[in-house]
Formats: sequence, C-alpha cells, structure tokens
Amino acid sequence: MTTGEVLWTLRAECPVPARLSPYADQVQEWLLDLLPGLGLALDDAALHRLARGAFARYAGRLYPDATEADLRTLTALFTWFFLVDDACDGPGRLAPEQIRALRNGTLALLHDGPRLRQAGLSGPLRRLLVLAWREPRRRMPARWRLRFADAVARHLDGTWQEAVNKEVGRRPGVTEYVELRRATSAAEVSYPLVEFVTGRPLPDPVYHHPLLREIARTGNDLLSWYNDLASLDRDRVTAGGHNLVLAMQGEWGVPTAAAVDRAAERWRESMHHFVALRDAVPSFGPALDEAVTDHLDGVAYAVRGTIDWTLESARYPTSAGQPVSGA
Repeated sequence: MTTGEVLWTLRAECPVPARLSPYADQVQEWLLDLLPGLGLALDDAALHRLARGAFARYAGRLYPDATEADLRTLTALFTWFFLVDDACDGPGRLAPEQIRALRNGTLALLHDGPRLRQAGLSGPLRRLLVLAWREPRRRMPARWRLRFADAVARHLDGTWQEAVNKEVGRRPGVTEYVELRRATSAAEVSYPLVEFVTGRPLPDPVYHHPLLREIARTGNDLLSWYNDLASLDRDRVTAGGHNLVLAMQGEWGVPTAAAVDRAAERWRESMHHFVALRDAVPSFGPALDEAVTDHLDGVAYAVRGTIDWTLESARYPTSAGQPVSGA
C-alpha cells in the first residue's frame, strides 16, 4: 500500500464527522486580497501557491461554526503560523538564534500589544500578527490571552529546538520525537481558539483537567502523525529525521514500508484511545458542560479537519490539490 493509500484508508477510519464553514472559500479570497498589502513579496506564482494551500478551508474545518468575521481572524492567524513554518523550515531557513528572536518578539506583542516595536518580529509577519491578534486581544479576558500566549511559546520553543537539532545533525528517537512534535505541530495553539469562537473561555482548572489534557495530547498526536505521513517524501530531504516514520526507521532499523505501517497502526491505536477518553469525560456541571463539549468537539475537528485539509491542500505531495468531499 502506498503512503497515499494509507492516508485515504486512515481518513475512512476516522469516526469524527467532516465539517466545513460555509464562509471558507470567500474568506480565502479575502486573504489573497489582503496579503499583498502587508508587504509580502508575492508574485503570481506565490499567490497561486497560497490559493492552493487553502488556509481558510483549514480554519473553516476546525471552526465550522465561526462567523465570517471570526473566520477571517482565524485564517489570518493560521496563515501567520504557516508563513513562520516556511521561514523556519524552508529553503534559506532562519537560524536558531533568529527563531529565538522571533519567538521573543511574538510573545512581547501578544503580552503587551502592538504599540511598541518588538525586536525579532518585524515587517509583513508583524503586520499580519497585529491584524490577526486585534479581535482576540479586544474580546478575550487576560487569563485566556495568557493561555494562548503560553501555547504559542511552547510551539516556537519546539520550532527552535528542531532547528538546533538540524544544525548539529541530531536525529531524535521515537519517544523524543513524539514529545517534540507535540510542540511543533501548533495544535495546542488551535485549542484555545475554540473559546474565542464561542466566547466562553473555560476556567483554568477545567481546561487543565488531566482527562481533558490527555484528550488534547492524543488529538495532537493524531493530527501530527497524519501530517507526518503526508509530508514524508518532503521530510526525507529537509526534516533531518524529524518525522515519525523517519524516527522509527532510524531507531528500529526498518525499511520505509514497515515504518509507514507501524506509524499507521500507532495512529489507529491512538484513535481508539481518543474515542475512549472522550466517552469517559464526566459532567462538570450545567454551567460548564456546554463549553466543555465545544472544547472537545474543537479537538476532534482539529483531527478530522487536518485529515481533510491535508488531502486537499497543495502543500503536500500526496494531495490532489482539489477540495475533499464530505463537508
């Protein structure tokens, strides 16, 4: 079975229903009109790649009930993270010290607002984040903003660590890689945004409840490993071993096909665990249960949305670059 066939098989085995915002495609058009005005160096070919990347459809799959205005905010945030990912992992990628400066500048903006210039974050990336952060900063309470900023810090710290590993030629083993991937995936950044969409931020003791954290970690693994399978061909060349399949090959000395099969089986086991965990969530009381359900649905949509977007986005060589049916 080819890697592409494995991806479609795992999609068929995902019990989470596919959903998509009705505003996704028009927000994608808004994004393509917005970006040139921010000063990004975008020729027709670059705009075409952004269009086929379908970032608004990704946001629309994770937050299908967002208003059109909020989906614009979410799409701008998603685009910022993808542009940062390209800067840190593409050709001519940033050095670790530059990633550290970007991380510090980003956190300064998230904590203190845009009035002061932040070293390490400038130009189009700064302008895009200022625009994307405006509504969450205005509408959400300080404890939520801190939670979101902490998730961004963990993500950029993981990005920095991966860059350090690549610079010194360190290829992580499976256990080390799985933990690092939980940071580099940015899934933990997407979870608080559910509360931005609903306007009901969970209290910290509920958000950090051990069972909800285990569900979040498992959902993170599911979407990360699926992405690893999709990006395997590219990661062989650029990732320095930072891919679940490559980590399995390196640690266990197995051929590619066997490592792909093991990664797929690990994904299946984690999906069964994910479903069982969700079924075990207790009631937190009538005042909180609806918000908890929204959060759990958001984690599930992040898994399913990543699957469907991966198969339709031109960012991945295994995709057809065409919309996926089912939502």
